[in-house]
Amino acid sequence: MTHPTYEYSLCAALALMLFFGIYFLIARTPDKPIFDNYLRSRRIMGIALLVLSANYLVHLLCELRFSHPDRAIFINLSTYYLSAWLFSSALTSLLNKNYLTRSRFQKHIFGWILFTCVSGIVLLLLPAGIPQLAGLLIMAVWFFIYAFRLARRLVQTYHRAVHVVDEFHSDHIAAYIRWLSIFTYWAVIFGVGCGLLTFLPERYVFIWILSSIPFYIYLYCSYMNYMLFYERVEQILETEMEDSSDKSSAINTEIAPACYSGIASKLGPWLNKGGFTQPGLTIEELADLLGTNRTYLAGYIKTNYHTSFREWITGLRLEYAKQLLLGHPEQTIAWVSEASGFLSLSYFTRIFTQKEMCSPARWRKSKSGTPE
Repeated sequence: MTHPTYEYSLCAALALMLFFGIYFLIARTPDKPIFDNYLRSRRIMGIALLVLSANYLVHLLCELRFSHPDRAIFINLSTYYLSAWLFSSALTSLLNKNYLTRSRFQKHIFGWILFTCVSGIVLLLLPAGIPQLAGLLIMAVWFFIYAFRLARRLVQTYHRAVHVVDEFHSDHIAAYIRWLSIFTYWAVIFGVGCGLLTFLPERYVFIWILSSIPFYIYLYCSYMNYMLFYERVEQILETEMEDSSDKSSAINTEIAPACYSGIASKLGPWLNKGGFTQPGLTIEELADLLGTNRTYLAGYIKTNYHTSFREWITGLRLEYAKQLLLGHPEQTIAWVSEASGFLSLSYFTRIFTQKEMCSPARWRKSKSGTPE
């Protein structure tokens, strides 16, 4: 063992990645058709982890980093390019099950083969010195542009999903899928870091390896936690994403349909009765009560309140929660959260704190002198 720190770090990272990759491939999910897309996404992620594990294994057994650095860089470039596509496909397909198509698959596989071939020519055939350094710079720019486009597509898909659901649902769906956005930004930072660390002197290479451990632990935990919410999120997305193009185009805040006056007259009594405290309220349900459709109601809310349905409902619930905090000092914060229509105490506490700059308990104490 000529490089113990390097080899120990490789062993630790490799063991975790092999476990995560195999688990993602063979672990069972609830036996429901709606989980088919989640299972496909997780298996793609498992393949990505095994591809990276194969890279680590080659480095561990052959010590290419020290014996043949050019070959090590070549393998890394090819592996990262393929892994970037697999990671992006796995995560994007969670929010858009139609993302993976045969033509898209063929296009990206062809791009990977081309990238690998050009990398091989640069590293293995070009003479050392300025020609090879120039070639490496071109390959690095190529890879970073490609990875950036994949990340941009995923972030756009995430924001589109959140925006569409915010228009028609009171629940904060972003709370369930925020990890996708966090992981994407983390992956970009990690990928850039790995690309730079690959060219570090040999004694610092273990930093590149150890940095992958918290990255993949977060990925594993996020996938496992998301399975608890996946069915609910997917049911919402299946309905809303299919109708988004038609519905969004129909919502024009510059046009005030005649039915807006009817909505206004019926909305007042509903607000006075506290209908917004109904947990899991959707705009479809409210539209039925008001005798209109959700497109007109969403347009009415945008025109009059300049916000989305979810943000409007959240604002109403927060104001109602303040009344309960002061009017029922004997009740717990959890009771107030539930009575106001929030499905999650943690979300209620976070959104309240963001608006009032203090927790609900502290706010109540400051207003009424009631002990926390």
